[in-house]
This record gives sequence, C-alpha cells and structure tokens, in this order.
Amino acid sequence: MYPETVSLCIVALNEENILPKLLEDVYSQTYPHQKTQVVLVDSGSSDATKKIMENFAKENKDEYISVTVADNPKRIQASGWNVAIINSVCDVIIRVDAHTSIPCDFIELNMKNLQSGEYVSGGVRPCIIENKTLWGKALLEAENSLFGSSIGKARSGTKKEYVKTMFHGAYRRSVFADTGGFNEKLLRTEDNELHFRIRKAGYKLCFDPQILSYQYARSSFRKMIKQKYGNGYWIGLTLGVCPGCISAYHLIPFAFLIGIIATGFLAARGIWQPGALMWGAYLAFALISTAASIAKKGFNPFFLLIPFFFLTLHISYGVGTLTGICSIPFKSRHLNSCEMIETVKSVMKEFDENENNIYKSPV
Repeated sequence: MYPETVSLCIVALNEENILPKLLEDVYSQTYPHQKTQVVLVDSGSSDATKKIMENFAKENKDEYISVTVADNPKRIQASGWNVAIINSVCDVIIRVDAHTSIPCDFIELNMKNLQSGEYVSGGVRPCIIENKTLWGKALLEAENSLFGSSIGKARSGTKKEYVKTMFHGAYRRSVFADTGGFNEKLLRTEDNELHFRIRKAGYKLCFDPQILSYQYARSSFRKMIKQKYGNGYWIGLTLGVCPGCISAYHLIPFAFLIGIIATGFLAARGIWQPGALMWGAYLAFALISTAASIAKKGFNPFFLLIPFFFLTLHISYGVGTLTGICSIPFKSRHLNSCEMIETVKSVMKEFDENENNIYKSPV
C-alpha cells in the first residue's frame, strides 16, 4: 500500500514558537514513519530553532528512515530549499514552510496523487493565526477573504485541476533532476519561477483541494503591510526576469494603483465619472466581503475596519509592484541565472544513477 518513500523538508529561521507545533504535526502523519525521511534546515537562527531540530532528530532517530539536520549559511529561503533537496534521499520530496500547520493526512493525500501518476501535487493553503483576539481575527478575515488576497486557486480553489503554481508542493525526484533547484536570487518569487521551469519541462502541477496546509498569518497589521509591499515588489521585479512566472491576478493591485492615479488625474480636470465608477465598485466589493465575514463568523467590531484593511493592503502591494517594475533596469540582469539551479540538477541525476533509479520524463 505504501511502496514509495518521502522526504519531508522544513526550512526555518527563528521559529522557536511555531516549530514545535509543526514537528508534532509531522510526528502525527498517517503515512508510515518507516517510509519517511525528515529534513530540517536551519537558516542561522539566533533563537532555539536549531536546538529544537536537533532534539527532534535525537528523539526520533529510530522512528524514520532518518532525521537530517542541515545548515543554510546563506540564510535566504530559496537557498534553504536547495540545501533540503540536496539532503533528500527518497522517491518524493515535500516542502513545507516552517510557519505552517499540516493535518495528519497531509503526506498521505499527496502521495496518493503521485502514486496515481502525477509528478507534482499540492493543495489549498488558507491562513490561521496565533493571536486569536478580536483584532487578530479581523486581520485573518482580511487575509483569507477572496477580495483581500485569495484570488489564486492555491488559496481558494475548490476543484481538482492543474495550476500554474502552488504552496507546499510534493515533487518526484525526477522533477528536480530535469529542472534543477530554486533560483536563490529571487527572494519572494522563487516558487513562481521554479514552477514556470517545471511547466516548461512538460510537467503538470496537480492541485487537489482535499490536501490542506495552514499558514500562520502575520501577527500585526504593520507586518501584513510590510509583507504585501515585499510580495508586490518581487512580483514587479520578476516581470523583468521571467514574465511567464507571473499570473494576471498578481497584477490586480498594481492595476488598482494605476486606476487611482489615472482617475485622480482626470478628476483634477473635472472628469469625475471614471473615478466615481471605480471607487463605487471597489466600495461595493469591500462591503459585500465584510458583510459575508460578519454573516459567517458573527459580529466583531473590528470587522468594520476590514474595508480599510483591504484598501491599505491593496495599495501597499500595488506600490511594491510599481517600485519593483521601476527597479527592473537596474536589478533584473543580476537575477537571471543562479548556479545552484544546475548544481541541484546534477546532484539529483547523480543520486539516481548511483541508486539505479532511472526515472521517466513526462515528455
């Protein structure tokens, strides 16, 4: 019933508060531990993150194929994932962010998809919060709302289908042997760029809404704004490196920002109708989304601030995208290549040859 092995990879930086809970989730997985390798990568944490990893490895060394603790001296997430991939020894590699929670059937459902013939699998990734105050719940509603930031299928999809990108993917080793690792020069869009290369190589990314994982949302509104700006910045900058990596919905906040500028310019010249139409539609969507949250979750006085949350987060993302686009002439040429992409590809192929594990390409 369980013919294949899986390497579950986690990369962490200063996650001493969340990591123990995630490792409990890992231990609770229904997929056999004897068929699982756990790869834990520390990115130079200044707290107890690495100690937690080492303790888990020590306590469970006989429970799994192995529990590997590795270091990521470059500290950035993309390089951490490359370290994790290189240290993986199993048929399938699954990557999970450290600021995450996974249900007990997470590995099993992914493996079921792969064993049915898929090469890449993933599912829905809604957000949850540590801070369950009324304020925290209001921030969470803004984050999870379709109007707020969940247009992408990987955030809110409800049917099984092939998608362009996904969170917390499960990959056959052959995928990395064919396409290589992560581009370490892309700090926020490394997933998009990797999945673009995977699709160009002929693979499909199977999205299954039955597969769940949960990401902890930022704990404060200020941190959410900073995150949205950073995400938007790297979307804008990546347009100059790999425009095929970016989907249209990534550019909606940027289009909204341009709309604000354009309608403001027209209004200053007495042409107010386009602005009235745009702001009227925006306010209607914001209020409908807020009303839906209240109807679903009950009244929370901070829910009345959700339209303001939407506006601030959308503008922050849009300003980030505009800044990223303006940075293309100065920075994009440095982001096009990363030697670790080929290094990972070479390591994966060498491993397959040594193990006499000849994989089949889908093309």
